[in-house]
Amino acid sequence: MISSNDFRTGTTIELDGQAWRVVEFQHVKPGKGSAFVRTKLKNVQSGAVNERTFRAGEMLPSAVVDKSEMQFLYPENENYIFMNMESYDQSELKASEIGPGIKYLKEGMTASVLTYNGAIIGVELPNSVVLEVAQTDPGVRGDTATGGLKPAILSTGASIQVPLFVTIGDKVKVDTRSDTYLGREQ
Repeated sequence: MISSNDFRTGTTIELDGQAWRVVEFQHVKPGKGSAFVRTKLKNVQSGAVNERTFRAGEMLPSAVVDKSEMQFLYPENENYIFMNMESYDQSELKASEIGPGIKYLKEGMTASVLTYNGAIIGVELPNSVVLEVAQTDPGVRGDTATGGLKPAILSTGASIQVPLFVTIGDKVKVDTRSDTYLGREQ
Protein backbone atom coordinates (compact mmCIF):
# COMPACT_ATOMS: atom_id res chain seq x y z
CA MET A 1 0.00 0.00 0.00
CA ILE A 2 1.16 3.51 -0.80
CA SER A 3 -0.19 6.82 0.45
CA SER A 4 -1.29 9.45 -2.05
CA ASN A 5 1.05 11.82 -0.16
CA ASP A 6 4.00 9.68 -1.31
CA PHE A 7 3.24 9.92 -5.05
CA ARG A 8 6.24 10.72 -7.22
CA THR A 9 6.64 10.75 -11.00
CA GLY A 10 7.06 7.12 -12.08
CA THR A 11 5.25 5.59 -9.06
CA THR A 12 3.08 2.68 -10.18
CA ILE A 13 -0.27 2.02 -8.48
CA GLU A 14 -3.11 -0.43 -9.03
CA LEU A 15 -6.61 0.90 -9.76
CA ASP A 16 -9.60 -1.12 -10.95
CA GLY A 17 -7.40 -4.18 -11.53
CA GLN A 18 -4.96 -2.35 -13.82
CA ALA A 19 -1.53 -0.81 -13.30
CA TRP A 20 -1.21 2.99 -13.66
CA ARG A 21 1.99 5.06 -13.62
CA VAL A 22 2.00 8.58 -12.13
CA VAL A 23 3.00 11.03 -14.89
CA GLU A 24 2.26 14.26 -13.01
CA PHE A 25 1.12 15.00 -9.49
CA GLN A 26 0.26 18.10 -7.48
CA HIS A 27 -0.51 18.38 -3.77
CA VAL A 28 -3.24 20.99 -3.24
CA LYS A 29 -4.18 22.53 0.11
CA PRO A 30 -7.16 24.79 -0.43
CA GLY A 31 -7.92 27.50 2.11
CA LYS A 32 -11.19 25.80 2.94
CA GLY A 33 -11.64 22.04 3.12
CA SER A 34 -9.19 19.16 3.23
CA ALA A 35 -6.06 18.70 1.14
CA PHE A 36 -6.05 16.53 -1.99
CA VAL A 37 -3.66 15.21 -4.63
CA ARG A 38 -4.38 15.91 -8.30
CA THR A 39 -2.71 13.38 -10.61
CA LYS A 40 -2.29 12.48 -14.25
CA LEU A 41 -2.03 8.70 -14.60
CA LYS A 42 -0.97 6.59 -17.58
CA ASN A 43 -2.21 3.02 -18.00
CA VAL A 44 0.88 0.83 -18.41
CA GLN A 45 -0.89 -1.71 -20.65
CA SER A 46 -2.94 0.48 -22.98
CA GLY A 47 -1.11 3.82 -22.69
CA ALA A 48 -4.36 5.68 -21.95
CA VAL A 49 -3.95 8.85 -19.84
CA ASN A 50 -6.44 9.68 -17.10
CA GLU A 51 -6.68 12.55 -14.63
CA ARG A 52 -7.75 11.60 -11.13
CA THR A 53 -7.97 13.30 -7.74
CA PHE A 54 -7.27 11.51 -4.44
CA ARG A 55 -7.76 12.62 -0.84
CA ALA A 56 -4.48 13.47 0.91
CA GLY A 57 -3.26 10.38 2.77
CA GLU A 58 -5.55 7.98 0.89
CA MET A 59 -4.01 4.49 0.80
CA LEU A 60 -3.80 2.72 -2.57
CA PRO A 61 -2.31 -0.64 -3.54
CA SER A 62 1.05 -0.31 -5.27
CA ALA A 63 1.50 -2.32 -8.45
CA VAL A 64 4.51 -4.61 -8.61
CA VAL A 65 6.26 -3.99 -11.92
CA ASP A 66 9.32 -6.16 -12.49
CA LYS A 67 12.32 -4.84 -14.43
CA SER A 68 14.77 -7.16 -16.11
CA GLU A 69 17.84 -6.13 -18.07
CA MET A 70 17.70 -7.53 -21.60
CA GLN A 71 19.89 -7.10 -24.64
CA PHE A 72 18.38 -6.39 -28.05
CA LEU A 73 19.75 -8.99 -30.46
CA TYR A 74 18.05 -8.51 -33.84
CA PRO A 75 14.73 -7.84 -35.59
CA GLU A 76 12.96 -10.85 -37.10
CA ASN A 77 9.99 -10.17 -39.41
CA GLU A 78 7.69 -7.99 -37.27
CA ASN A 79 9.16 -9.10 -33.93
CA TYR A 80 12.21 -7.97 -32.00
CA ILE A 81 14.38 -10.56 -30.24
CA PHE A 82 15.69 -9.74 -26.74
CA MET A 83 17.91 -11.88 -24.52
CA ASN A 84 17.76 -11.95 -20.72
CA MET A 85 21.23 -11.04 -19.44
CA GLU A 86 21.03 -13.43 -16.45
CA SER A 87 19.32 -16.56 -17.77
CA TYR A 88 20.18 -16.13 -21.50
CA ASP A 89 16.53 -16.85 -22.38
CA GLN A 90 15.31 -15.16 -25.55
CA SER A 91 11.99 -13.34 -25.84
CA GLU A 92 10.14 -12.03 -28.88
CA LEU A 93 8.56 -8.60 -28.45
CA LYS A 94 6.17 -6.86 -30.81
CA ALA A 95 6.67 -3.23 -31.83
CA SER A 96 3.58 -2.23 -29.79
CA GLU A 97 5.16 -3.70 -26.64
CA ILE A 98 8.37 -1.73 -27.13
CA GLY A 99 6.68 1.63 -27.67
CA PRO A 100 7.90 4.83 -29.33
CA GLY A 101 11.54 4.22 -28.36
CA ILE A 102 11.76 1.52 -31.02
CA LYS A 103 13.32 4.02 -33.42
CA TYR A 104 16.47 4.11 -31.25
CA LEU A 105 17.01 0.34 -30.93
CA LYS A 106 20.31 -0.91 -32.26
CA GLU A 107 21.75 -4.40 -32.05
CA GLY A 108 23.59 -5.09 -28.80
CA MET A 109 21.79 -2.34 -26.85
CA THR A 110 20.74 -3.11 -23.27
CA ALA A 111 17.24 -2.06 -22.16
CA SER A 112 14.94 -2.69 -19.19
CA VAL A 113 11.91 -4.83 -20.02
CA LEU A 114 8.95 -4.14 -17.71
CA THR A 115 6.53 -6.92 -16.76
CA TYR A 116 3.30 -6.78 -14.77
CA ASN A 117 1.53 -10.00 -13.74
CA GLY A 118 3.82 -11.94 -16.09
CA ALA A 119 2.89 -9.87 -19.17
CA ILE A 120 5.33 -7.52 -20.88
CA ILE A 121 4.04 -3.96 -20.63
CA GLY A 122 6.92 -1.95 -22.04
CA VAL A 123 10.59 -1.37 -22.60
CA GLU A 124 12.65 1.40 -21.00
CA LEU A 125 15.58 2.45 -23.15
CA PRO A 126 18.64 4.22 -21.75
CA ASN A 127 18.09 7.98 -21.35
CA SER A 128 20.58 8.68 -24.14
CA VAL A 129 22.08 6.75 -27.05
CA VAL A 130 24.92 7.43 -29.47
CA LEU A 131 23.97 6.91 -33.13
CA GLU A 132 25.55 7.71 -36.48
CA VAL A 133 24.05 10.31 -38.82
CA ALA A 134 23.05 8.47 -42.02
CA GLN A 135 21.55 11.38 -43.96
CA THR A 136 21.46 15.17 -43.61
CA ASP A 137 21.85 18.24 -45.77
CA PRO A 138 25.36 19.67 -45.97
CA GLY A 139 26.05 22.72 -43.84
CA VAL A 140 26.76 25.96 -45.67
CA ARG A 141 29.86 27.93 -44.71
CA GLY A 142 28.95 30.61 -42.19
CA ASP A 143 25.76 28.87 -41.04
CA THR A 144 27.27 27.75 -37.74
CA ALA A 145 27.09 31.29 -36.34
CA THR A 146 23.30 31.45 -36.70
CA GLY A 147 22.69 28.51 -34.36
CA GLY A 148 20.05 27.00 -36.63
CA LEU A 149 18.89 23.41 -36.85
CA LYS A 150 18.39 21.01 -39.74
CA PRO A 151 16.76 17.57 -39.98
CA ALA A 152 18.94 14.46 -39.85
CA ILE A 153 18.14 10.78 -40.24
CA LEU A 154 20.10 8.47 -37.95
CA SER A 155 21.40 4.96 -38.63
CA THR A 156 18.31 3.41 -36.99
CA GLY A 157 15.91 5.48 -39.14
CA ALA A 158 15.01 7.99 -36.42
CA SER A 159 14.69 11.62 -37.51
CA ILE A 160 15.85 14.46 -35.24
CA GLN A 161 16.91 18.10 -35.49
CA VAL A 162 20.69 18.70 -35.32
CA PRO A 163 22.90 21.81 -35.51
CA LEU A 164 24.02 22.93 -38.96
CA PHE A 165 27.65 21.81 -38.47
CA VAL A 166 26.72 18.10 -38.13
CA THR A 167 27.60 16.06 -41.23
CA ILE A 168 26.95 12.54 -42.51
CA GLY A 169 29.01 10.00 -40.55
CA ASP A 170 29.12 12.03 -37.32
CA LYS A 171 28.16 10.21 -34.14
CA VAL A 172 25.58 12.16 -32.13
CA LYS A 173 24.20 11.67 -28.64
CA VAL A 174 20.38 11.74 -28.55
CA ASP A 175 17.97 11.98 -25.60
CA THR A 176 15.52 9.08 -26.13
CA ARG A 177 12.83 10.67 -23.93
CA SER A 178 12.54 13.97 -25.79
CA ASP A 179 14.06 13.11 -29.22
CA THR A 180 16.59 15.93 -28.89
CA TYR A 181 20.23 16.30 -29.90
CA LEU A 182 22.60 16.38 -26.90
CA GLY A 183 26.00 16.62 -28.54
CA ARG A 184 28.60 15.08 -30.82
CA GLU A 185 30.63 12.05 -29.81
CA GLN A 186 34.10 11.14 -31.01
